[in-house]
Amino acid sequence: MTLKDLYQRPGFLLRRTHQISAAVFENACASVGLTPAQYGVLTVLANEPGLDQTRLARALAFDKVTVMRVCKGLEERGLIERRVSEHSRRQMAVVLTPDGQKLLQQARGPAEQAYQRLLSPLSLTQRQQLIEILEALTQGLADDARAPFVPLLPADAADTPAKPAAAPKARATRTNTGRTKAAPRR
Repeated sequence: MTLKDLYQRPGFLLRRTHQISAAVFENACASVGLTPAQYGVLTVLANEPGLDQTRLARALAFDKVTVMRVCKGLEERGLIERRVSEHSRRQMAVVLTPDGQKLLQQARGPAEQAYQRLLSPLSLTQRQQLIEILEALTQGLADDARAPFVPLLPADAADTPAKPAAAPKARATRTNTGRTKAAPRR
């Protein structure tokens, strides 16, 4: 394989695009001090107050450790609160504080600027195509993901009957030896 081949591999280009996307976002949101992950958590919580950490992680396709780390940082800044869930004493419900709501509102403009900056090299048609291709990739390869993605339904979708979710498929997991084994069904 040549370097040209490496640099044209989808994995390399997606990783590089993610690096650039994060940098563009962090530069635009430097004044509010938010990372893309933190902004995602605040946005989900603004739409679903009191969400438990497991559903929060799934709504953003984070693993449990990542969502706990992001929540800890936001909690230390006084932007969210974690409390025992009303529905289950074993789960933590997460809510925005008034400071978190205020910061999220301040971040919306810079986040939109980052979004526009990231897509600025593309025509409107290319932007639409990119989103469609990325959605096809993420949906088509969802079973290979390390963290599940379970999107939350928007409030206006509650009136539309939801399709039943398919049973989760068994996924291969890597052992510490590098071998793969089938994951048990949940």
